[in-house]
Amino acid sequence: MAMTEQGMLETAMSYAPVLMFDRNEPFYPEFVGVSILDQPGPSPSFQREIHFPVEAVQYVIEFSIWWDYEIGHLYEMEHVWVYVGHDGEVVDCEASFHGKVLRGLLKDRANMVGRHVCLYSQPGKHAFSPLPVVFELLPDLYSAAGAKAGCDGLLVNELFRGYFETNDEIDGQVRDYLQTKAFVPAMEFEEFLLEPAMFMTWDQLFVIIPQRIARRLSELEEMYVK
Repeated sequence: MAMTEQGMLETAMSYAPVLMFDRNEPFYPEFVGVSILDQPGPSPSFQREIHFPVEAVQYVIEFSIWWDYEIGHLYEMEHVWVYVGHDGEVVDCEASFHGKVLRGLLKDRANMVGRHVCLYSQPGKHAFSPLPVVFELLPDLYSAAGAKAGCDGLLVNELFRGYFETNDEIDGQVRDYLQTKAFVPAMEFEEFLLEPAMFMTWDQLFVIIPQRIARRLSELEEMYVK
């Protein structure tokens, strides 16, 4: 499927998820990296294989949603996968949930708004679910946003290894900052729309991520190094 960069971004925006955030949420997405797969294969930005029947699915849109912070650590990237049929209708949706994948489309499609799947974001932690009640099953729902704020410092996962690194001093600065953002989830959710200016290709997002990290670290150093 040949598609220009602009065509890919316009297609992604026409199927972008509607995200619901806790009323007390301190951090909202900064960017959305877009990939479109017209054949089954590895995800460009998440450790998984994306499988789908090509006779039923025309392509899968991968949304790599970037935050500079989540309540537990510096930077966050969560994912949504929208499966589009040959008739242009949404066939299925999946979403990331603490490194795993949940179904994002309810069986009765009650969380569809036109072509857009509505997903809830875990307060502070940003894992996605089509039902907010799922978050209430997590034993650390409140402590993760409160007492444990900043506990993970700066994460360095396999995707970004070699692009930036951390140490005890950096982790301490991140922890000190995020403890100032600790909050109590209201478990009342408000709609957040992804703006067109936030969208770019995944390759473009990958290039600017180390720059975003460096900028945040510089800000933290100015705040906490006397």
